[in-house]
Amino acid sequence: MRHDQAAHIDELVRAANGYATRRDAIIHDSWRRCVSEHNLAPEILRDPCIVTRAQLREHQDAMEEFLYTARFGAETLYRQVTGLGYVMLLTDSKGITVDFIGDPTFDNNLMRAGLYLGADWNEQHAGTCAVGTCIATGQALVVHQTDHFDATHIPLTCTASPLFDPAGNLAAVLDISALRSPGPKESQFLALQVVKSFAHKIETAHLINRFRREWIIRLAASPEFADVEPAYVLAADGSGRILGFNSMARKLLQRESGDRTDDRPLVGRSLTEFFDLTVDDLPRFAPSSPATQRMVRLAASGTPLFAQSVAPPSRPGAPVGEPATPALPRPLRALFRDEPAMQHVVSRAAKLVNAQMSLLICGETGSGKEHLAKAIHASSGRAGKPFIAVNCAALPESLIEGELFGYESGAFTGAAAKGKKGLVVEADGGTLFLDEIGDMPLTLQTRLLRVLAEREVTPLGRSKPLPVNIRVIAATHRDLVAEVKAGRFREDLYFRLSGAVLMLPALRERADLGWLVGQLLAERTPPGGRIDLSDEAIRALCHYSWPGNIRELANALDYACAVASDGIIRPEDLPDIVRRAPQMEPGIPGAALLPPAAMRFAGTPAMPGSASDRDHLIAALTARQWNVSAAARDLGLDRTTVHRRMRRLNVRPPWQGEPLFR
Repeated sequence: MRHDQAAHIDELVRAANGYATRRDAIIHDSWRRCVSEHNLAPEILRDPCIVTRAQLREHQDAMEEFLYTARFGAETLYRQVTGLGYVMLLTDSKGITVDFIGDPTFDNNLMRAGLYLGADWNEQHAGTCAVGTCIATGQALVVHQTDHFDATHIPLTCTASPLFDPAGNLAAVLDISALRSPGPKESQFLALQVVKSFAHKIETAHLINRFRREWIIRLAASPEFADVEPAYVLAADGSGRILGFNSMARKLLQRESGDRTDDRPLVGRSLTEFFDLTVDDLPRFAPSSPATQRMVRLAASGTPLFAQSVAPPSRPGAPVGEPATPALPRPLRALFRDEPAMQHVVSRAAKLVNAQMSLLICGETGSGKEHLAKAIHASSGRAGKPFIAVNCAALPESLIEGELFGYESGAFTGAAAKGKKGLVVEADGGTLFLDEIGDMPLTLQTRLLRVLAEREVTPLGRSKPLPVNIRVIAATHRDLVAEVKAGRFREDLYFRLSGAVLMLPALRERADLGWLVGQLLAERTPPGGRIDLSDEAIRALCHYSWPGNIRELANALDYACAVASDGIIRPEDLPDIVRRAPQMEPGIPGAALLPPAAMRFAGTPAMPGSASDRDHLIAALTARQWNVSAAARDLGLDRTTVHRRMRRLNVRPPWQGEPLFR
């Protein structure tokens, strides 16, 4: 044990025995808590407590909505302090590090210090520390070097601020820490103000995002700042009830309540309890009015404030209080038709098109990962900027670094005379799509991690980095969690890429095979021409399992269109592997699904009332488990029309012994 550690332990023991210390009151109280409540022994040096990957994902999922907003604020904070030796930690309310940004060069040192993803900084386990003591007290603070309870943390300086949700509950802690720093604690006071400022920004952004369909009220002490960055922000519904607030607004309302015996929650109370206004007055505080004319007074104290109100977006036709369901953007809507699994994936993607976080698209080879990435890009605010796709599995390892990050003239033997821009820089302002990210060499994963964390890239042969504004979407058919466990993929890069994970279903799991066939054939039909599918060819397509997914289906149709005669695709025109494949087992989605009648491209339409017409109707109903409404959508018919045809053709579900209609 080092001398400084021994001296530190002696001081802890004296404090535990009731002796005064030279520490701040908040540190002194924490030390005593560690001994009396947490039963931590001062002389024991503890290794960092890191939760498992599965537990980490549970903690991240539990705060997914808050994490979307917090990540962008945390990354912006890190860019403010980069180069000063700090790392950024974002923990949940239990002290588990759910997000982390640091220089990968110092990975080993950071992991040994517990400054890493999944580290548990709760005071109960780690002793006095910025995160744990912030959780225990609800206050922003600096825990500097020997302020720490555990002697192993003496080299660290940590600065943390709490993040509260719109109801005033602790949601997370924002922290910056450094492995080494100047001796005086005062050296970290500016860092404390920076962290508190960003915590305020994150809370306010989350509040506005959560209640963007309600009244947003911003309040400032002076008119000059009413429209810039007001301190107090709260949300209210159409009846004037308070729905949420940021921390500064919460403290303002608590002070205004005055009666400390009133334990009623602030959420749900009326604006008129705190301000001399009603909900009907809010329109007059619109930003179009001069700030000096938007004064409002606190009801109890009479203190003047200057307000700005943002009205809820108009929702014509939507019932009051019921949020309108946003329509899917057209590029995303074009990826599927009445397919529940795809509907789930695409609906989630629609909520993330303009999020700052990286996306990870998983799915089997050929399942349409790049198509989904392009649709997300086309639906976003970056649609007019470049979409740069990089196949990490196709580029040779010796070339991928130069291709991705670029190089200066003369950076290496064989380099182009004018240098190369690099795909990351080419994607500036737009989207960088990293396909087959699981095949990227480990040596390059570290460089990519720095690009994602710092949003800057240093081309080979260049000393100064270039800032880049990119949205990263990665895709893989591999199980990246298994790759991390095997040591073939960096864990921190995985969590940096997987801000949100979208899992595409395989083609054999989709119920819109017929629609896909129709779409692909339409793309391959020459202008004024016609390509038809025989019934036998349709059955062969539907009975094949498509291990290569949509890519294999497209290739099969390309082949069939090339070899088919007289514009009709027959079984013999299909690739041998499709034509000779055994029939899919019953119950596999899509096995019995025929293309909708309107998209079948059949050579000769069946005569009304014929056996073929009855077969087609039964097949459509069977594919939808005899759900008449769903089958009607597939057939492009009205529901009542399907019922009439069922009566006329004597079609009934297999579980009924008698016809449905007589």
